[in-house]
Amino acid sequence: MSSNSSAPASALPPATAALTGPTSLSSGAELVLRVMPMPADANANGDIFGGWIMAQVDLAGSVLPARIAKGRIATVAVNQFIFKQAVSIGDLLSFYARVERVGNTSITVHVEVFAERNPANLTVVRVTEASLTYVAIDAQGRPRTLPRS
Repeated sequence: MSSNSSAPASALPPATAALTGPTSLSSGAELVLRVMPMPADANANGDIFGGWIMAQVDLAGSVLPARIAKGRIATVAVNQFIFKQAVSIGDLLSFYARVERVGNTSITVHVEVFAERNPANLTVVRVTEASLTYVAIDAQGRPRTLPRS
């Protein structure tokens, strides 16, 4: 990884981090998804569709709330979504999530997305960040209280 100031701080030994990327950020966010966009995910200019990135962020953002809820959850709000840089075919995207708030039925998560680019001269840049809220739901799709513990 480069020493780019927007790059995640590695929690792994340097040799391992260089091969696999960090599993967490200094902010406490943890790696929840890693994916490489393909040509079918891009527009005619070779940039990845924002909607595709949004779908991946929603998937990544749901990982921690699903663990906390111990059951079904649903996305109820995208509180904030910021595209900082374009994503290209071949970028390796790493999605890091951090729980910001746990309520009675809902969980708000912050997701940061970093792209690893140009493997010959590796750089890591933050490309997207978002805040999403999920709600725990029962079998009928109604909000339910989150388990405590």
